[in-house]
Amino acid sequence: MATAMSFLCPSPATFKGTEMPIARFRCCSSNTNSVSLNTRTEPQPVTTFVKAFAPATVANLGPGFDFLGCAVDGIGDIVSVRVDPEVRPGEIRISDITGHAPNKLSTNPLWNCAGIAAIEVMKMLAIRSVGLSLSLQKGLPLGSGLGSSAASAAAAAVAVNEMFGKRLSVEDLVVASLKSEEKVSGYHADNVAPAIMGGFVLIQSYEPLRLIELKFPAEKELYFVLVSPEFEAPTKKMRAALPGEIAMAHHVWNCSQAGALVAAVLQGDVVGLGKALSSDKIVEPRRAPLIPGMEAVKKAALQAGAFGCTISGAGPTAVAVIDDELAGNAIAEHMIHAFLHHGNLKASAKVLQLDRLGARRILD
Repeated sequence: MATAMSFLCPSPATFKGTEMPIARFRCCSSNTNSVSLNTRTEPQPVTTFVKAFAPATVANLGPGFDFLGCAVDGIGDIVSVRVDPEVRPGEIRISDITGHAPNKLSTNPLWNCAGIAAIEVMKMLAIRSVGLSLSLQKGLPLGSGLGSSAASAAAAAVAVNEMFGKRLSVEDLVVASLKSEEKVSGYHADNVAPAIMGGFVLIQSYEPLRLIELKFPAEKELYFVLVSPEFEAPTKKMRAALPGEIAMAHHVWNCSQAGALVAAVLQGDVVGLGKALSSDKIVEPRRAPLIPGMEAVKKAALQAGAFGCTISGAGPTAVAVIDDELAGNAIAEHMIHAFLHHGNLKASAKVLQLDRLGARRILD
């Protein structure tokens, strides 16, 4: 009979008289047949320093609420992890946070997205002989609808896994990152899965976790026009706006559009992708009114030639799709103007391609 692995996570300790919190856990047993734990023998670090990047993500993609998402190239978070002899074995501390709104993020690893994911990976690997320090560079703004918390979690999970020889599977890393999402915004993988895996991902089920990679043809052009207003839309608040019940007709419609979106991705049909992206009748109608100017921004994008437009994740970023970068830049200008004119919000834009790699180790 396999013995389960249990861990104790008491309150944060204080590191050597400073105010820097560290997370402490203890491995009680590691006798398991589960492939995901791989912990009969504690792995040793294969390097003393790892830096990892995880990309921004667009969750939901219109009708795919909580089960569809994709990664976008060029922006994301960076996590650096090092073996630190000044941190007690089996502990982790966050040494510094830089980038977007560092003062809004906790350095207590039990309350930080990167820290939580790093702790979960250390638990899975039963790391108890070394202590780690973690540094977080926030490339993504908080509450932007671009998977900010997921990027931090994914980068941290990948960095710790790389440090100990890449013992864990992609599914393990998603599970570790989900622990972070659960505490911050809810148990949903439509950001963390594409952040780790890259490309388009469909979450078939959560119990058990089943992920399906959707391959967009490499020869096809796809650009995401991401327009972010100066407005914060906390995920928990935006989820609270969702209906408790929906009409059968809307359920059938959204299911059919989500199916059409998956088909468009696999076929490389950007026009079809855009049409499906724009078709949500359940979530977007509840969230759009909470983002000043969003309805006008969508209309402006479509009138400017975008194949489709919707809210990225919980918002407030608006995402449009097109197959040409120059056209994407022109569409972005119209969307920025609409946010300012109709929502009285300044906005910035990026035109980015699909990130096909997901979270990965990068050179220092």
